[in-house]
Amino acid sequence: MSGKLPSDFLWGYATASYQIEGSPTADGRLPSIWDTFSHTPGKIKDGSNGDVACDSWHRWGEDVALLKFSGAKVYRFSFSWSRIIPEGGRDDLINADAIEHYRYFIEALVKNGIKPIATLYHWDLPQALHDRYGGWLNKEEIVQDYVNYARTCFRYFGDLVKDWITHNEPWCVSVLGYGTGAFAPGHKSDTEHWIVAHNLIVAHAYAVKAYREEFKASQGGQIGITLDCQWQLPYDDSAENVAAAQRGLAFKLGRFADPIYKGYYPAVVKEMIGDRLPDFTEEEIAVVKDSSDFFGLNTYTTQLVRECLLNYCCTQGGLVSILFLTEDGGDNEIQGKVEYTFTRPDGTQLGKQAHVPWLQSYPPGFRSLLNHLWETYKKPIYVTENGFAAKGENVLPVDQVVQDTDRVEYFKGYTNALLRAVTEDGVPVKGYFAWSLLDNFEWADGYDTRFGVTYVDFKTQRRTPKESYQFLRNWFSENVEA
Repeated sequence: MSGKLPSDFLWGYATASYQIEGSPTADGRLPSIWDTFSHTPGKIKDGSNGDVACDSWHRWGEDVALLKFSGAKVYRFSFSWSRIIPEGGRDDLINADAIEHYRYFIEALVKNGIKPIATLYHWDLPQALHDRYGGWLNKEEIVQDYVNYARTCFRYFGDLVKDWITHNEPWCVSVLGYGTGAFAPGHKSDTEHWIVAHNLIVAHAYAVKAYREEFKASQGGQIGITLDCQWQLPYDDSAENVAAAQRGLAFKLGRFADPIYKGYYPAVVKEMIGDRLPDFTEEEIAVVKDSSDFFGLNTYTTQLVRECLLNYCCTQGGLVSILFLTEDGGDNEIQGKVEYTFTRPDGTQLGKQAHVPWLQSYPPGFRSLLNHLWETYKKPIYVTENGFAAKGENVLPVDQVVQDTDRVEYFKGYTNALLRAVTEDGVPVKGYFAWSLLDNFEWADGYDTRFGVTYVDFKTQRRTPKESYQFLRNWFSENVEA
């Protein structure tokens, strides 16, 4: 393998506010929909919540030290809307204590040579807005309130933050929150999630418009969105399975990326969903098209995709398991009526199995996805999340957990796939942010699942770097030009 990543390549780690901060009532914060959801019995696998998590609201100095020692150039974090504007709305009060806290934190990053990349929305909608008018279901209200929140962040932090992400994974927000009910706010519907997805795109676009028109000239930053996608690999070379993989990409990725980068929904999505898929107004689509300066990508795995030909695959499995991308699919229109599997035609598995059922390692798929995104959308790419949940870390003693060989092997494969995509294929990947710096509150899994390169003892909050932490430090030191 020849070549290295360019000297301005940005690597580091990603986290999210509700997953690490804790302190749900500190300094004026009010509940988000994830506070409500996680405190509802039966919603979280281990019965936990994010009340403490990694206690990063208080221990952010330790997190900055971990970043500094790792050699990371970048830290992607998210603001808590419920801290900055606790009741959420455009006529509600801004919380000066939260502004001050986040500024201290961002200043510490900058002083330590770590570039802050801020996500405005990583799933924690203020509960007050959900109660007031239905939150993301109400386009007329939520777009105005979201843009006001975004403007507030640009105004108070834009002198320090030059890289902005509007939404993290609108597919998960809409499908898991309003389709299957697996995530907050827990709605189950075959209509609501299409509406929410549409409204998320519109809110994103108008926040970008506000940044470009009101802040970019003076602050000099860039702004975009992060979409999640796993590479869709045809189960075999048959025409029907090649078509199924293309349709799977359209339903997973294209229905967000195509409006934002091309100005329209994929025809196959419109045909299948019909009038349940809202239309953009002429004004909206003019704002939506080309509303991201880069392609933010969260990706973890590859699925083998096939057309559902048998009744069995159209009737087995519940929605939640389907939408966490296990070996299900079939007639579920959310993923375009295709079936996903990790089992090859010869019976072997695609890759190493993670702690969670939806994730196996397959580095060649990562390289293929990066090439596809560049060929299709022609935007520089930032890999804003990528990582692996090693088996059993929630129960093993810490001296075994830190020897996270499976995670090291995953990162070795995926970083080398990235390197080849850049140096051999010419894909302009500008950054890579591993998920995650810390073991944290992993949404509906609670603390059962660990993605961190740093072990967190949730009883004592002691942080212990794993071998993967050292691996990434060494790999980027060796493979980025000085």
